Amino acid sequence: MNNNSNWKSYLLMFGLSMTLIGCGGSPDVTTTSSPSPTQTSTPTPTSTAPTTPTTPSASQTISEKGIGEAKLEMTYGELKKALGSNVEFKVESPYMVDFDAIAVTKGGKVQYYILYPTGKTFADTDKIRDVLTNNPDYRTDKGIGPGTTIKQAAAEYGDPTLYYSTANESREFVKFANFKPDNIYFRPKATNQGFAGVYPSQIQEYNKTGEFQSGATINTVQVSCSPTVCQ
Repeated sequence: MNNNSNWKSYLLMFGLSMTLIGCGGSPDVTTTSSPSPTQTSTPTPTSTAPTTPTTPSASQTISEKGIGEAKLEMTYGELKKALGSNVEFKVESPYMVDFDAIAVTKGGKVQYYILYPTGKTFADTDKIRDVLTNNPDYRTDKGIGPGTTIKQAAAEYGDPTLYYSTANESREFVKFANFKPDNIYFRPKATNQGFAGVYPSQIQEYNKTGEFQSGATINTVQVSCSPTVCQ
């Protein structure tokens, strides 16, 4: 596939309007409550993040440059060479709406997923432009990653805003007031499988809130190319 001709179009799918599909149920929240939809299935962490955020090793750090050894703009072949022979690479098709993925697995545990447009192939010469993890071993330099509660993340990065757009698959995301990288996307998870955010009962095309269910966590973290990161 030609990633250079496709990445700008599929990057738009993961912009600020992306959210999680759902319907029905009432959440347990810290301040108020409103109807909250149930989500479609999404990758969930196999273990929990540390109770106290800890700084990860360099090989397990999430940054605007990538996740662990998977750096944006490096080729798939370069990643395989860097990881060595003890790592498995398995295509998952379909992975989510509009995307297939390559699951990068070590010791029987998926480390992260390399995403690319559905129906395409991903060759050794293709550049990595989207990488996603639901593995709690991977965290930012402040110790925030899959399995971290939104409350913990807010203590490090400032007030959260949860949001989704009905025009873009209703995928839900959460951003934090003091978190600077614009190409890292946190996707939340609620304990009751509904939206993690508590939204007004009247649904608009674009919906946002500062309220969230008690116990809501970060489910996945995605790092994508943006004009400030990728050429």
